[in-house]
Amino acid sequence: MTTAVRNALPVPGATLHYELRGTGPLLLIAQSGEGDADRTEALVGHLADRWTVATYDRRGLSRSTRHDPEQPVTPQIHAEDLHHLLAALTDRPARLLGCSLGALYGLHLAAAHPGQVHTLVAHDPATPGLLPAADRAGIRRTLDGIVRTHRDEGWAPAMRRIAAAVAIDPSAMDAEPGFTMPPATAQRIANIEFFLAHDLPELRDSTLCAADLAAPATRQVRIVPAAGRTSGQAWNYRCAEELATLLDTDIVEFPGGHNGNTTHPRAFAARLHEVLDASL
Repeated sequence: MTTAVRNALPVPGATLHYELRGTGPLLLIAQSGEGDADRTEALVGHLADRWTVATYDRRGLSRSTRHDPEQPVTPQIHAEDLHHLLAALTDRPARLLGCSLGALYGLHLAAAHPGQVHTLVAHDPATPGLLPAADRAGIRRTLDGIVRTHRDEGWAPAMRRIAAAVAIDPSAMDAEPGFTMPPATAQRIANIEFFLAHDLPELRDSTLCAADLAAPATRQVRIVPAAGRTSGQAWNYRCAEELATLLDTDIVEFPGGHNGNTTHPRAFAARLHEVLDASL
C-alpha cells in the first residue's frame, strides 16, 4: 500500500478530511453508509498503481467536522462537498466511483456540475426517486422502519435491518480470502450513529428524479449503472435497473454484493479497471 497524502479542505459549513494515494488520472471514491476515507483501503491498494485515488471522510464522519451540528446534511450538500473537493484536486473532468449513498451524491454532482465528471460508476445506487411511485413507497416504509428501530432500539438492531434490506447476510458473508468484518470501534460506532441519525433520514426524503439527469450537459457525463452480482434482492438493484433504463444502457455487474467494494477488493478493482479503461 502506497503512503497516503492526508489533507484538510475548508468548504462552506465544514472541513473535509481527504487522502490521496497513487499516480495517474484522478479517481474519487464516494463511500456508502458510515464509510470514511479508510473504508476501502484494500480496494485502493489495487487501484493506486494506475490512478490517483482520492478518498475522504464524508461531512460528519471521523475527521470531517461540521460548523453547525444542527444543520441538516442533505444529498445536495454532500454533492457540493464533492464539487469543492474535485475543484481543489483537478481542473479536468474526473472519474468517480459512487457506492450506494455515494452514487446518489455523485448523480446530484453530475446534475449540478456536469463539467467536473468524466465518468460516474454508480454502484448499487441509493436513488429511490428514480423508481415508480409504488416502489418508492415500499422503500420509504423500509427506511421509516430502520429510523424507528435506531430511535427505539439503537444502532446495532438498525444496522441488522439495513443488512437485510441490501441483501447482506453477515453470518454467511461471500468474500475473498482474507476479508474480515471491520471491528466496532468507538469511531466506527460514532460514524454509524451519524449515518443513521442524519444521512439515512435525508435519503428517505431524497427527491432526485429522472428530470434531474435530463439536461443536455448532464447527458454528456458517462454514467455507468452498476450493481453487485449478488445484489438482486436489494432495493438498490432496482434503482440500478431504473437508472439503466433511463440512460438506455445495461447494468454492469461487479463481483460480490452491495458491499463488494470491501468484500472483493481484488476482483472489484479489476472490474473497475475494465469499466474505466473503456472511458479513456
